[in-house]
Amino acid sequence: MRLAPRLSQLAHFALPNRCPLCGNLSRTTLCVCCDAAYCNEARLRCTVCAMPLAHRRRMRGPTMGSTRYRCEACIETPPAFDATLALADYRAPLDLLARGLKFRARLALGEEFARRLALAAQDNLDPHARPDIVVPVPLSRERLIERGYNQAWEIARPLARRLGTQADATLVRRTLHTAPQSKLDREARRRNVGRAFALARPVAGQHVGVVDDVMTSGATLDALAHTLKAAGARRVTNFVALRTPKD
Repeated sequence: MRLAPRLSQLAHFALPNRCPLCGNLSRTTLCVCCDAAYCNEARLRCTVCAMPLAHRRRMRGPTMGSTRYRCEACIETPPAFDATLALADYRAPLDLLARGLKFRARLALGEEFARRLALAAQDNLDPHARPDIVVPVPLSRERLIERGYNQAWEIARPLARRLGTQADATLVRRTLHTAPQSKLDREARRRNVGRAFALARPVAGQHVGVVDDVMTSGATLDALAHTLKAAGARRVTNFVALRTPKD
């Protein structure tokens, strides 16, 4: 029996922690006040890239009875992925959650993001259109060694469990050690990750869920979706914790 992880889980439920946004003691990851203030925004988003929309552009979806709202960019130049679920905009103070997971190893935030994404999936995805497999956006070998963990995997693993499907951290690998996307403009981001991914095996006919902590331009997710579609993926849905509203 792995006693230490069980004790850790028990302590998580029995003992209060400090809310990562306000610092107050809470028995949930986020305190009730911060959850109410920051994590329940009802924004109309493009169902393809999750960009906030100022007005509705309605299009029929791929499944009978579904309606999709698309931004101008996704209408004019559709990306390789088919849909994106995002919890909220990448903005203060929610950016502290993403940075806490990514740079400060606050891994409990991965579980929290996964819980909320699973609830969003229940509300927005057809029950018969759930992913066959969930994968994280991979880090390069160099960055994984430097950081010690992949923050996207810390979301993907519990998300797959909650969706009742499998997660695989080895299906996709990063073949290039690219520059951080946050330091590049839109066109440079696309060139940066254009041929950055490879697959361990085919995914013919599968619906693949791709998980990342933050979506900015969508260049990384588009490049990964191109790789998956070239290997036969039937559908690619992105699950991202936070979405940058503008480049």
